[in-house]
Amino acid sequence: MKKYPIRCPVTAYLYVIDGHWKPLLLWHLQTKPLRFKDILSRIPDISTRVLTEQLSEMEEDKLISRRAFNETPPRVEYELTDYGRTLLPGLAMLREWGLQFLRKTNTFSIPIVNGIKKLLSYYKMKITKLALLFCFF
Repeated sequence: MKKYPIRCPVTAYLYVIDGHWKPLLLWHLQTKPLRFKDILSRIPDISTRVLTEQLSEMEEDKLISRRAFNETPPRVEYELTDYGRTLLPGLAMLREWGLQFLRKTNTFSIPIVNGIKKLLSYYKMKITKLALLFCFF
């Protein structure tokens, strides 16, 4: 793919969070550091290979930090950096727009609903209308 110079601030923002899972990873890491397996349990549709790639790219871009503990079994935690936190207000606005769009058009897609059902069943919760309106991103 040919790289073009970035001249637009919106394009620059999107370039940094480019990747299907990066916005979701940023969103989940905003509250506390998470271990690899915890991230996998929160995002059940991501493969371990893709998660590893996305986390590596985000670490290279200084959006997250990786902390390895000298323990057995090995323990690694991922945490948002201060620089990564600067992306959260933009993600919050995108989330709000998406929720309004979904409510207005009543177009919860089947993969989203199935993903929520899968996540809720993992946590042994009942599916309610409120749960379906809640967006995990």
